[in-house]
Amino acid sequence: MASYVKSETPEEIVSNVIEALSVAKSTGKLRKGINETTKSVEKKAAKLVVMAEDVQPEEIIIHMPSLCEEKGIPYTYVPSKKDLGAAVGMGVGTSSIAIEDAGSAAELLAGILKRLPKSGASAEEEKKEAPKKEEKPKKEKKDEAPKGEKKEKESPKEEKPKEEKKEEPAEEKEEEGKE
Repeated sequence: MASYVKSETPEEIVSNVIEALSVAKSTGKLRKGINETTKSVEKKAAKLVVMAEDVQPEEIIIHMPSLCEEKGIPYTYVPSKKDLGAAVGMGVGTSSIAIEDAGSAAELLAGILKRLPKSGASAEEEKKEAPKKEEKPKKEKKDEAPKGEKKEKESPKEEKPKEEKKEEPAEEKEEEGKE
């Protein structure tokens, strides 16, 4: 297994991915090749990224799993770039494909996404959500106390000049009225 391959994809999912790519090539929108796939992930347009496990040199694709995780895009692997290229009607192999719109394969894609292991940003978000909820009130309480103190200290300073300004014109009016 290549160093960039973070998990092994079960054969059942691989066959479903190949089928989804075959259907999506005519009714959906795909991005083929590492450059197009990278652009799609960076724009968060990709719904699923499929990478070949046999890409050489690995440096070509080694950034993709981390980028997908950072952007919260699910990804999976197929054994060979030849199979990946053939799935979308290419005469040559390709290192990666991004599905932007599954078209008629939308249900198939949804099934694949449910069976993929949670990884990257989506898994991290789930882990962080519970602690964030617990941490937020603590942070807010800590933040509120200093803000409150500052506001209380600042408020009288701000109010005094305002009050004095308001009082001065009122006193002037009274004095004018007396004369």
